[in-house]
Amino acid sequence: MLTDNARGALMMMGAMASFVSGDALMKLVFTELPLFQALAVRGVFVTLVFYLLARRLGALRHVLNRRDRVLIGLRVFGEASSTYFFLSALAHMPLANLSAVLQALPLAVTMGAALFLGEAVRWRRWVAIFAGFVGVMIVVKPGFEGFSVYSLLALACVMFCAVRDLATRYVPTEIPSVLVSAMTS
Repeated sequence: MLTDNARGALMMMGAMASFVSGDALMKLVFTELPLFQALAVRGVFVTLVFYLLARRLGALRHVLNRRDRVLIGLRVFGEASSTYFFLSALAHMPLANLSAVLQALPLAVTMGAALFLGEAVRWRRWVAIFAGFVGVMIVVKPGFEGFSVYSLLALACVMFCAVRDLATRYVPTEIPSVLVSAMTS
């Protein structure tokens, strides 16, 4: 029998494997379909899965007030924008480079929480954020040789993921996460 920690670790590994597998499949799809068609096909399947899951769990009966709709709308905007930028970058740059740039997401979320939400961030964390962004710039290679405009799309993806994550922080916990995911898809 597995402990809760072991079960959680296995679930996290499975989730990460599914993300990487999905990204690799999307990279293959781009050889056959243009970006917007691939986005549409992906969107239809993801929405169908989340709709069926939300319906089965009874999450569709939850009533949202105006504030909740605005927060979820901001989350949807962040997710849709990040998905567009992510897939645009994925179609034209190596998955490994894109994944390396996405490692800046926790840095962007921390910085956004400090700048826009008034969260306390001490000087050591600011130094870590700065060092992390320097590392991302090394991966992005902003010099004239090796620079790709698609690296900027990856950075835009990070920015919109941070918007999504910061908006999610304020979505009330009583709203079922499967409902939020269904609306986002």
